[in-house]
Amino acid sequence: MEDRVRVVIAEDSVLLREGLTRLLTDRGHEVVAGVGDGDALVEAVAELAAAGSLPDVVVADVRMPPTHTDEGVRAAIALREAHADLGVLVLSQYVEEQYATELLAGSSSGVGYLLKDRVAEVREFVDAVVRVARGGTALDPEVVAQLLGRSRKQDVLAALTPREREVLGLMAEGRTNSAIAQQLVVSHGAVEKHVSNIFMKLGLSQSDADHRRVLAVLTYLGS
Repeated sequence: MEDRVRVVIAEDSVLLREGLTRLLTDRGHEVVAGVGDGDALVEAVAELAAAGSLPDVVVADVRMPPTHTDEGVRAAIALREAHADLGVLVLSQYVEEQYATELLAGSSSGVGYLLKDRVAEVREFVDAVVRVARGGTALDPEVVAQLLGRSRKQDVLAALTPREREVLGLMAEGRTNSAIAQQLVVSHGAVEKHVSNIFMKLGLSQSDADHRRVLAVLTYLGS
């Protein structure tokens, strides 16, 4: 399958780990490893990489043994530093702004942060896994809302209209222009105009090419 992705899952709850595996495999994807802590995650990816079989994406719980604080997100950050082409999607029980910011510090390409409640929306979850595996972004709306609240304390977005902020927020969630148009019930052309205005107001020139979307999101998140 063209859209088939290879996944490593890191989750200390066996039931949830098996559930995620089932969700993905039932839709044609391959779970190449499942582990229960951050160290095991790093080791599993290292072994796969050494065998020339680096997975497309890692799905990791933020909090895992032994302390259940930040082992998962620390492992995710380390993996992003070691393997630039590896997508990383972290799951959390609630929004932890510091972890989301650290995860996005290097680049928003191939990264995601979802609340565990989002897993219940099967299609959205699987779409997010595939999008991150392909180098896209998948941010939970709640994460975006909290980071927007912080970024509003800065002047960088002051020039944007409320609608442009709304469009940029949906871009930060990883949505395409077509998906944004559907969400806002406006034409595709209207979204393109808003996106163009956003790029102009944030000082992102044509020379930035495809990177402008990523740079706009990073600016939005206050990076």
